[in-house]
Amino acid sequence: EVQLQASGGGLVQAGGSLRLSCAAFGFTFGGRTIGWFRQAPGDVREAVSCISSSNGEIDYADSVKGRFTISIDTAKGMVFLQMNRLKPADTAVYFCVASLGPYCTVRSDTRWGQGTLVTVSS
Repeated sequence: EVQLQASGGGLVQAGGSLRLSCAAFGFTFGGRTIGWFRQAPGDVREAVSCISSSNGEIDYADSVKGRFTISIDTAKGMVFLQMNRLKPADTAVYFCVASLGPYCTVRSDTRWGQGTLVTVSS
């Protein structure tokens, strides 16, 4: 069974940091683009960042550029999101996602993991 398990969410004060991890089970990254989306209460899901496991190309949402860093360990089947200088506006459920298209676009075969909640207090 294909699974994406995200972890690392929690409660942090504004200006703090968190590191999200995502482990893939049942499939390999094998050239796929892996990334993170988030959904705040009452909002639509939005792409945060994604990375190609084939060429390392990375995209970030403008709102997180310079604060968040995505990385991948293809051998271990894991992807990470280092989040620094967090803001209350970053509060959301963060989802690990696999098989994205260019610029973190969702495809018909995109797989979603369960979310991990990040809460940033002011």
